[in-house]
Amino acid sequence: MADTACHDFDFVFGDWTVRHRRLKVRLAGSDAWEEFDGTSATRPMLGGNGNIEDNFIDFPGGPYRAVALRSHDPEAGTWAIWWLDHRNPHNLDVPVVGRFDNGVGTFYADDSFEGRPIRVRFTWISLGPESCRWEQAFSSDGGSNWETNWIMQFQRVA
Repeated sequence: MADTACHDFDFVFGDWTVRHRRLKVRLAGSDAWEEFDGTSATRPMLGGNGNIEDNFIDFPGGPYRAVALRSHDPEAGTWAIWWLDHRNPHNLDVPVVGRFDNGVGTFYADDSFEGRPIRVRFTWISLGPESCRWEQAFSSDGGSNWETNWIMQFQRVA
């Protein structure tokens, strides 16, 4: 059987230390950030058309575990990313859907935050074999303006 795997996320396979930077208050014009550490381990699945990322997040309000589940649709050429964490173990977040262009993955979803509709954007960037970055941004005006509210800087574990 020919290799039909999508290799867009291969750069994130392996074990990582993660430095998190998160806005304390979202969509409120705040510029107060908090920083904390974590770890992450990503493995391929679905014959290379999916992967699972297991996270430990040492959040200031209490540590937690979370999983990102990603799957590729070869016909559409898009990825979907779901988030699940143990603080709400029966709820998968609305998936963000998108693709990679020129090495940057951009993914979107319509969701809600504190009862109001928002647009969510995830951005994945490979920074070479030893580092990568994920960013989350929210828009409360349909995508005209974005507020980046969470950045994860990944450093590969030797």
